[in-house]
Amino acid sequence: MTKGSSKKQIIIPLSLKNRNKFIERSSSYITYLNKMLKSIKSEIMADFVQSDHTRIMIVTNKVATSLDLQTIEKYIKEIYQIDLEKVKASRLPQSKSYLKIIGILYLLKHTNTPISVDVVETIIKNNHIFNNIAIIFRSRIIKVFLKSNMAIIWLNIWDIQSESKTKGLINKYFNIESYITTICSTNMNLGISQCKNCWK
Repeated sequence: MTKGSSKKQIIIPLSLKNRNKFIERSSSYITYLNKMLKSIKSEIMADFVQSDHTRIMIVTNKVATSLDLQTIEKYIKEIYQIDLEKVKASRLPQSKSYLKIIGILYLLKHTNTPISVDVVETIIKNNHIFNNIAIIFRSRIIKVFLKSNMAIIWLNIWDIQSESKTKGLINKYFNIESYITTICSTNMNLGISQCKNCWK
């Protein structure tokens, strides 16, 4: 079993220059950051900060809320040495989640042409229920059974560890062409490996 990121980490992608500036004075920054969190009556406290080749990770005593994330991001952008243009949005650690879409024919009506992944992904991209959803890899379309004309569309998405985005999509309906399709939860897709025990 591999060890993944903890829920009690806040990940902030930074350039090398910004990372070095933050780490050089990390003890002072953590002290001031905790004062800022206390001022908004947050329940979290920052314990320490560490970095790797693309980001800093602020380790906290509890799981951060969206307000905590906004406060921490605002604080980092106010540090006068930091290059604001190279500070990306802070976030909690993420993992892969898996969904399937059912209720659509494999061959389009009155044709012998299978439904296209490009068509499906364009529809998903333009549908509001998928706003702020990051789809990873290409969607996959397969037949339910060899002799069936019903299809399953497999989706792999990035989600925070609570899987709140995934849960918000389950049992939602939307149109693909003339069909009303349903989003369902599923286990890992075939060929995709992911240790589900990696998270604290």
